[in-house]
Amino acid sequence: MTRRTSWRSLVLVLAIASASGAAFAQTRTSSPRPDLQGIWLNDSATPLERPKALEGRKLLTDEEVAELKRRADRLFGDGNADFPGGDSVFLAALNNVDNYRSVGRSTGTSVEMIPRPFDNRTSLIVDPDDGRVPAMTPEGRERQTAFARSKLPPAAAGPEELATDIRCITFGTPRVGGNYGAGHFGYYQIVQTPTYLVIVTEAIHDARIVPLDGRPHLPSSVRLWNGDSRGRWEGNTLVVDTTNFSPRSIFMGAAENLHLVERFTRVSPDTIEYRVTLEDSTTWSKPWTAVIQLHHTHEQMYEFACHEGSYDVMRGILLGARTTEKK
Repeated sequence: MTRRTSWRSLVLVLAIASASGAAFAQTRTSSPRPDLQGIWLNDSATPLERPKALEGRKLLTDEEVAELKRRADRLFGDGNADFPGGDSVFLAALNNVDNYRSVGRSTGTSVEMIPRPFDNRTSLIVDPDDGRVPAMTPEGRERQTAFARSKLPPAAAGPEELATDIRCITFGTPRVGGNYGAGHFGYYQIVQTPTYLVIVTEAIHDARIVPLDGRPHLPSSVRLWNGDSRGRWEGNTLVVDTTNFSPRSIFMGAAENLHLVERFTRVSPDTIEYRVTLEDSTTWSKPWTAVIQLHHTHEQMYEFACHEGSYDVMRGILLGARTTEKK
């Protein structure tokens, strides 16, 4: 498929979505396939990995969940705490801190956060059984360290040294855990036709176009920021297989060898179970799987004011390098 054809397909399916917004609440399309369309929110407070304090416990009691909710209301209810990205809401409530302050620099206040519901799970990771990311290889740790430096460098000689999210290119695929995993830019729109599925993210308005017509993956020489996705139906579950990531598409240390298998199952009118298995033998000792509940919302997604080049951010970072050169 050419780029022009690809974008025509995207325009077509987005036009269909705009014209049929009322159909989003249905559970079936005109075909026998389940209807995954709509605006979906990744808002769970459950952490990606099981905290050490809860080692060996997959589930909390209802009483423990209620106590965590009370603590979170105390910490974040008045808007005076720092913005709690990713796992911070759960961990702050679990540790029962006096007040929450983000590590490093503040990214805003808690008044900006969307509500973060607690459930009985102690980790999004369901495999391995300990709820933890498997051990990393030395190569994976090296990539992750280099990526961390590119997120907040003291100075950069050029934009190529900066992470893709700093450059407003993409936040990457998949989106599980971490600072932007949930509760911060956690909105998604799914648009569906018999031959394509499009997943549009709020952050940097990425659009993943997933063909459903059985075509093979692109040649291995073609590498994309968010990988090359192909979808197929297994009963009522949409399975999306993604390969061909760019060497610069770093996800928790994984890069061009990352292989994703994502499963989307509409388990109720208001919930999609999103199950993703990540495999990369150059990064982790074994594959691992996380499960996220995506909740349907009648809210709308709005423009995310971040464009490739991100002038103000890029200017400040690159000026640091120029100042160093002058010295």
